Amino acid sequence: MAESMNVARLLRDESARQPRSPAVLYPSGRDERGRVLYSHLTYAQLDAQSDSYAWALSSLGVTAGTRSLLMVRPSLDFYALVFALFKVGAVPVLIDPGMGWRGFLRCVAQVEPELFIGIPAAQVLKILRPGPFKSVRVNITLGRRWFWGGHALTELPLCEEVYPLHEPAADELAAVLFTSGSTGPAKGVSYTHRIFNTQTELLRREYGIKAGEMDLACFPLFSLFSVALGATAVIPDMDPTRPARVNPERILEPLRNLPVTYSFGSPTLWERVARYCVAWDIRIPGLRRVVMAGSPVPGHIHEMLLKRILDEGAETYTPYGATEALPVANFRGSEMLAETWAQTRAGRGMCVGRPLPELSMRIIKISDEPIAHWDDALSLPQGEVGEICVKGLVVTREYFRRPEETALAKIADGDGVWHRIGDVGYMDEQGRLWFCGRKAHRVETARGTLFSVCCEAIYNVLPHVHRSALVGVGSRPAQTPVIILEPEEGQETALAASLPSVRAAAKAQVLTADIEHILIHPAFPVDVRHNAKINREELARWAAGKLDVAGGH
Repeated sequence: MAESMNVARLLRDESARQPRSPAVLYPSGRDERGRVLYSHLTYAQLDAQSDSYAWALSSLGVTAGTRSLLMVRPSLDFYALVFALFKVGAVPVLIDPGMGWRGFLRCVAQVEPELFIGIPAAQVLKILRPGPFKSVRVNITLGRRWFWGGHALTELPLCEEVYPLHEPAADELAAVLFTSGSTGPAKGVSYTHRIFNTQTELLRREYGIKAGEMDLACFPLFSLFSVALGATAVIPDMDPTRPARVNPERILEPLRNLPVTYSFGSPTLWERVARYCVAWDIRIPGLRRVVMAGSPVPGHIHEMLLKRILDEGAETYTPYGATEALPVANFRGSEMLAETWAQTRAGRGMCVGRPLPELSMRIIKISDEPIAHWDDALSLPQGEVGEICVKGLVVTREYFRRPEETALAKIADGDGVWHRIGDVGYMDEQGRLWFCGRKAHRVETARGTLFSVCCEAIYNVLPHVHRSALVGVGSRPAQTPVIILEPEEGQETALAASLPSVRAAAKAQVLTADIEHILIHPAFPVDVRHNAKINREELARWAAGKLDVAGGH
């Protein structure tokens, strides 16, 4: 009999292999001395709890294919519910509420959920904005149920029998995961069971995740893979929707007190923690791997972690990919520091490593138009900047109910499909991919095209600059390029005073010689998922207003 494609089988396997090992640790409070207290579920308990929830969901009419919207914070029940949905064959729908309620509700209306599982605050939203939720036929509250009807999770009938796993076809819809909406409206990405299974095996191999390890889960969705691979997920005492504001001590606390071996989180979070550790001369023994994703990870973060904080022999990693295709490439921080970071600082782009062997990657001429069918003539030669395209088993085939967006992002190639990631970059002579920015963020001027990551690197190395953003004012192909600088904390006055030297340094570089306009913005708007991707569209609108007011100066 062929192995089940249902990823919930991995939880069941681990429950049989290590029933008493903790699967999830959750901070449930603090003692009289302020020490964190953890609740936990062992693998056997998590498997049994998800079985019980699967039976309860089935009794309410939830079946294979039921679109199931979750508005649930990281918790023990979050893991049990997600695995219960997989066991039933229902389709979890995960949307970032931090994108703003207008965008969030557009996503809900698009997916038409049939099952809604939400905390009380989410239930109130459903009452206040009922339209997008009109398709819901089963409503479950996680927490106290008040006047809105439906069922409370704690009131559902318990069943201690093993739930018979739904046996899906490999290309059956498994989940709908929405993009963060950091470049354009958020879109639901259709994940199949084959994709989840392939991702699990690639993550196991690339990061060496094995049973008995412990993951400090700073990005909860990734930790579902950890649990499936037999590693304990430790939920830190933090707001996962605001990694940029994390209290570093709340991250260091479990690292001091528990045998954590690896962690996945936003580069913004790890920069904050790393700066704190360097300032207080704190080392983190035992943490072997730090995985950072969500935006380009500057070399100074790798440098702080590898040279000042982690044990010798520990490693940092930056997987590259997108919600629509992940992972695409993987890069070690030690290789970046040794071989590519100096070139990045000089404006060559950000090296993100070699494509995984399971994927094909091509660079094609930049276009904003759909491409119906693949042709090898689309490919550009090595070293030339173009649009990054990938094909392989982790590449999703469509956006959920968005045929126009699917046509813009996918290129048919026989039985396969190429995904246009929406990024621009090039391949070097060693077969490594260099990322030059988002396609939507390129600035087309009368003198040529400027790429965000390349140009910004010139400014990012200057004194008092925390980071920079290239934006274009006006319409392509005659945009006015503007560089916006975000000062280091407390350095806004110093940065303003140094603008003449900033301008002179940029004029001396070929890449940035034609950029006349430089503005200072106190705090860049960023994406909601990782608090790391700069919202250049919003900054471009801000810059356009400033240039109008300033009379073009």
